[in-house]
Amino acid sequence: MKKFRNPAAAVAGAAAIALLAVGCGGGDSEAGTADNPIELTVTTFGTFGYDELYDEYEEANPGIKIKDSNIDTGGNARTDLFTKLAAGSGVSDVVAIEEGWLGAIMEVSDKFVDLNDYGAADIKDNWLEWKFDQGTDPEGRVIGYGTDIGPQGLCFNGKLFEAAGLPSDREAVAELFGGDDATWERYFEVGNQYREATGKPFFDQAGFVWNSMVNQMDEGYYTKDGELNIEGNEDMTARFEQLAGAIDDGLSSNQKEWDWANGQAFLDGSFATMVCPGWMLGNIQGKVESAGGGTDSGWDFADVFPGGASNWGGAFLSVPETSEHKEEAAKLAAWLTAPEQQIKQSAAAGNFPSTLEAQEQLASEATPNEWFNGAPTGAILATRAEGVVAQFKGPDDSVIQEDVFGPAIDDLETGSADADQAWSKALKLLDDLVINN
Repeated sequence: MKKFRNPAAAVAGAAAIALLAVGCGGGDSEAGTADNPIELTVTTFGTFGYDELYDEYEEANPGIKIKDSNIDTGGNARTDLFTKLAAGSGVSDVVAIEEGWLGAIMEVSDKFVDLNDYGAADIKDNWLEWKFDQGTDPEGRVIGYGTDIGPQGLCFNGKLFEAAGLPSDREAVAELFGGDDATWERYFEVGNQYREATGKPFFDQAGFVWNSMVNQMDEGYYTKDGELNIEGNEDMTARFEQLAGAIDDGLSSNQKEWDWANGQAFLDGSFATMVCPGWMLGNIQGKVESAGGGTDSGWDFADVFPGGASNWGGAFLSVPETSEHKEEAAKLAAWLTAPEQQIKQSAAAGNFPSTLEAQEQLASEATPNEWFNGAPTGAILATRAEGVVAQFKGPDDSVIQEDVFGPAIDDLETGSADADQAWSKALKLLDDLVINN
């Protein structure tokens, strides 16, 4: 949501053996050969860190050739997939599905292969129970193998903190925000201290903050029963007003989502903190690199998050029914999401695995991340994952986040609306785009 180099023959051999353990079924694809390989197409989005894993898989399986495509954002990937599903063609053999639109996928789950036919039951204990359950439709069909989950910590720029007279050591920063008792109120209080000391904004933009605040609720845009949960929701309204107050105080840098001035904003002091699910670390690294920055940018990662445990995102690999090579596609999806590969994916993309073995290994190794001042990002994310259970996401969850609350929050950031006006706009968009659509 980068790249892993170093395929090893021993690992490749183990991978080939592991593939034999993956249950077979269907018999709907013929084995390819080195001279006449089967081509498997894969579509991901954002930063998945699969480039070198594809090479490794091809080396261990000379009868397979992988052709990959990557879409810039999860929202655009959603549009691409649903357009192709509606057309009945053009869908890759393996497709990545984001948690935020998994609810919409479940409404058309019959368009995806039941991975139970290809050994899902034999490997289900690899995953966190709730992650495996997320990829299972109401009829018990497993339509997706989990890749990562999105426990959140706080990214901060230690150099900017130090210049503002705030502590810059990551453990001291965690305490600054309240440690285990961190709240959004305290986060915004520190933000105002920073603003007073520097005259600069504190966080990159409000949309990601809002998403994080909603994800911490027991029930978000939908109840657990699948009913819309926005209008009349006093807790959600209070959080929206709290965020609006922070924007009024000048704490938001109002950066363009996913762009950050093509990464320059991470280097020029435009903001000092950012909400960071594990997969965001890879995005930040990529943007810092694209802007010409290096490992001395000052960015760090603290074991703290306002409001407590929070999960944002996480993905799945699925095999559409239109695939002409279902068995081979299912094997590839199983291999890419196995613990060994999730560890490599984490090293490449900075995300956090959904398999238990991979999580335990990252927690125990505590490998320093040079792009975040040597922070043991994997171990920190393992701590941040404690107590996380993904919130139920309804069919239009991502639409509500991006197209209902997105414009309303834009109005707050540009000063064209106050909290009440922006909330009213969100409810109007909810009627237009979801309820009456």
